[in-house]
Amino acid sequence: MTVRVWVNGRLLEAGEAGVSALDHGVTVGDGVFETAKIVDGQGFAPTRHARRLDRSMAGLGLPPADHGLIAEGVDAVLGAGDPIPFGRLRYTVTGGAGPLGSDRHDSALTYIVTAGEQPRPPASGKVSVVPWTRNERAATAGLKTTSYAENVIALARAKEVGAIEAVFANTRGELCECTGSNVFVVVDGEILTPPPESGLLEGITRALVIDWCREDGLTVHERTLPLSVLESADELFITSSTRDVLAVHAVDERSLEPGPVTARAAKLFAARAAKDLDP
Repeated sequence: MTVRVWVNGRLLEAGEAGVSALDHGVTVGDGVFETAKIVDGQGFAPTRHARRLDRSMAGLGLPPADHGLIAEGVDAVLGAGDPIPFGRLRYTVTGGAGPLGSDRHDSALTYIVTAGEQPRPPASGKVSVVPWTRNERAATAGLKTTSYAENVIALARAKEVGAIEAVFANTRGELCECTGSNVFVVVDGEILTPPPESGLLEGITRALVIDWCREDGLTVHERTLPLSVLESADELFITSSTRDVLAVHAVDERSLEPGPVTARAAKLFAARAAKDLDP
């Protein structure tokens, strides 16, 4: 599928060079990004994504992003052709040109915005627990940075066994998150999800699911959970910007039936999101 690309004020062809080989985002992964769902040509939850980008920028010690420039790029890629019915909007801000190492130059930031159509998510999916851990004490814990190599490795391993996502524990053996999704379990009718202290990235969809489910009368707790809860939970679902609320029908060799609490959460999220594109 064609991806629309905008870099530092210019629309480019998808294969056209637009970033310096010395950009710190290329050489050392010194950058942050946001991914939002595209629905009928519009990005979902732009205000929440902008706020999280600011937190990630501050966490990396980068100067504040120019949100006016990002908005220009978003308008450019979303308006470059026919409206995208469903897809992925991504904007990235890097530290700009830098040395061939971890030091930074006093360089202008690099801004990249892309958009492309993608298939809608399946009704449910399988996840797989990987042997690697999230470090809840890492300098980048809770930040959405461009340093995604460990996610690439973990997701590739998960896909080798037919899963659509990989699940990480943290260094304490607690349930943490997936490569690009947050994880929820249902136990005795209550929805449980790991807290930020576990080292997870606080997803935009995660926050909305917690708030909207509570408002609808469901019991939701952010609670430290052992990884072993995946072996006994009644239901399991994952959330992300492009998956919304996705039921899990298997964790490695364990099969689960997508249950009523997950179905209610998914229906609620779809209804609330349809009413407000910037909740």
